[in-house]
Amino acid sequence: MPQVLDVHAVRTWCALALEALGRDREEIDAINVYPVADGDTGTNLYLTVESAVQAVEAVFTGLEPAPPALPDVVHAMAHGALIGARGNSGTILAQLLRGMAQVLAGDVGGEADHSESADGDSLRRALRRAAESAREAVAHPVEGTVLTVADAAADAADGHSGGCGDVARAAYDGARAALDATPGQLAVLGRAGVVDAGGRGLVAVLGALTEALSGDPVAPPGGRGVHHARVAADQSQDCADGEGPAFEVIYLLEADDQAVARLRTRLDGLGDSLVVVGGDGLWNVHVHVDDAGAAVEAGVEAGRPYRIRITHFAAGDAHTTHPTSGSAPTGERAQRAIVAVVPGEGLAGLYSEAGATVVPERPGEVPGSGELVEAIRRAHAREVVLLPNDAELRHTAAAAAEQARTEGVRVALIPTRSAIQGIAALAVHEKERRFDEDVVAMTSAAGATRYAELAVAERQSWTMAGICQAGDFLGLIDGDVAVIGEEVTRTARTTLDRMLAAGGEMVTLVLGDEVPDEVADRLEQHVRETYLAVDTVVYRGGRNSALMLIGVE
Repeated sequence: MPQVLDVHAVRTWCALALEALGRDREEIDAINVYPVADGDTGTNLYLTVESAVQAVEAVFTGLEPAPPALPDVVHAMAHGALIGARGNSGTILAQLLRGMAQVLAGDVGGEADHSESADGDSLRRALRRAAESAREAVAHPVEGTVLTVADAAADAADGHSGGCGDVARAAYDGARAALDATPGQLAVLGRAGVVDAGGRGLVAVLGALTEALSGDPVAPPGGRGVHHARVAADQSQDCADGEGPAFEVIYLLEADDQAVARLRTRLDGLGDSLVVVGGDGLWNVHVHVDDAGAAVEAGVEAGRPYRIRITHFAAGDAHTTHPTSGSAPTGERAQRAIVAVVPGEGLAGLYSEAGATVVPERPGEVPGSGELVEAIRRAHAREVVLLPNDAELRHTAAAAAEQARTEGVRVALIPTRSAIQGIAALAVHEKERRFDEDVVAMTSAAGATRYAELAVAERQSWTMAGICQAGDFLGLIDGDVAVIGEEVTRTARTTLDRMLAAGGEMVTLVLGDEVPDEVADRLEQHVRETYLAVDTVVYRGGRNSALMLIGVE
């Protein structure tokens, strides 16, 4: 295992943590019974880490080709988590990351400069600082929660010598054991037969750290299936109805330390589940109260609150204010809308003409869940069909859909993996149909469409079709390299033949700006002469689109 934690390991850790939480999000949501059985802990943790990932990537992008220093990366991770923290567990996770960053960056303890990497001793101290700072942020710590799991991770790390990889593995194993014990520590978990949801999320994050340092995936925690956990959570919610505060209030706050100390005291008297994290003038405030207005007013007296979010637990309705955007739609909502992620200006125009609200996907910059939620809000409809059009966006789109549902929007996510599949879904969309029937028809059309993409190899590498050289044209069918060629038309034709060998009635071609019209003409002629009764339709993808997209349905 690597014995140091450098900037590349931190970057990998963040990406793996986001992937793990995306994979486990539904399971974690399903076992969320404490402090409120609102079924959103997994989603909140995902959104929190997503914000951290975006901040880390921004540091790397801003300094390319030179790598950033370790303090810059861990500070960005902590700041991104702080400003993007959602819910009780997300807010605590942000403080855990902040505590780690303080040690890894050398901000506390008078440590030497860690501009390049941190060793195993630094990681042990970082985990201890994380656990301590998280407890300090919670007004009334409760055992059997994520705080207990964090303590156990730090204890296990303290008892293990060695480099960063060994320390991370020990912390992960300690956290898993503590997680398994949480039902015996917190009565509500024992009654529901589940482990703590926040602790389950922290175990996923620590597992990602271990994998980033070792290169080997960790064994997932044991536990009950999603269906069983959902039933348990629903039963716990039935028992909890009518108990506890009615609102969750979250906001970012610019204020000094003294004002925040007074704010803690006031909010503690208004409600429960109080968590205040941050420092250096910027804080994330989370509390459950019956008087949401009083909680916001307390923030106004302390400093400048913004990104205010109020969730009514009973109604399941969330209201978010955006004081600087001024873009919230007004008027009567439409009944149904389509929201789609689309690469290329030409395809964006095509989707818009079909009535879709478009989220542009720029090269090397996939949209975050917040951008998808904003698009759903812009669509201003009671029912929304979401088309991510990219396999890498499946977790992001799922988190966005879950968030939009808390705002009273009925969202159906169709797992389209290419804009070509999205076109097929749009072609059968009928807003006059019942929502479920429309979603089934669109899902069926997308699933029946095979897709391919032509790309240019950036370097020599091994592929499923053999070794490619830099500059070779690659035909990727359903995401896997199937054809390697030296000329675009021949490569596209071979890719088409592979796809049409399994049958098809319609070929869709989407050409990038750099592909001349005669390429499309040759491909159309080839289909017409070789495959009877197969039609071809051609679109221009425009700027920022792929070299070529191919669909067969």
